[in-house]
Amino acid sequence: MNEQFTDARAHVAWAAEDFTWGLFDNAESRVGALGDVAGLDVIELGCGTAYVSAWLARLGARPVGVDLTAAQLETARRCQEEFGLPFPLIEANAEDVPLPDDSFDLAVSEYGACVWCDPARWIPEAARLLRPGGRLVFLTNSALVTLCVPEEGGHAGDRLLRPQKGTSRVQWPGGGVEFHPSHGEWIRILRASGFVVEALHELYADDEAKTPEYYDIATAQWAGQWPAEDLWTARLAH
Repeated sequence: MNEQFTDARAHVAWAAEDFTWGLFDNAESRVGALGDVAGLDVIELGCGTAYVSAWLARLGARPVGVDLTAAQLETARRCQEEFGLPFPLIEANAEDVPLPDDSFDLAVSEYGACVWCDPARWIPEAARLLRPGGRLVFLTNSALVTLCVPEEGGHAGDRLLRPQKGTSRVQWPGGGVEFHPSHGEWIRILRASGFVVEALHELYADDEAKTPEYYDIATAQWAGQWPAEDLWTARLAH
């Protein structure tokens, strides 16, 4: 993906007035996963171009973005300059963040750490970074859509095309690896790290939604019938 295209997509996301989730722009004002973030210290794990952190900053939070890819962070810095919205950006793996324990009130991941990092490592790391009672909110592909995507990639169909057993780690053509635990596995990992699950929001596309051009896992028609994305919220119990 070239720099010009990445910057153009990032600009559109940074310029958006409303906080929306995922491929089909489910409005946070309707979903209500975050709650009031004003005054909270927030870490975004796998922030990419950091548009989620930008939205959080506009809502009064104090975000810190963490990502392993230098090019993505450079795009984020250009957007910070353009929009006049500075906040810390750290180049690091979300499985091993160079920040102290108990530093944040909220940890967020939208198609970042929750897809590209091993949940057995990044979930405990999120717990370490959060203060007691802190919350974790993350958005990833739904368990169902993962089962319906062909082995060679592309849009999900209306049949189960792979077994659920073994999908915790999915190897895509071309060498990409993603992590897609089942609901039961997510709950087990979260509980083992001291989290109590608050909610699982299964996100659909509404009637006006369009199929995204940049991520071909599900069409809007498919996502209008079945949940394409899972939005988890959990609270650290200790």
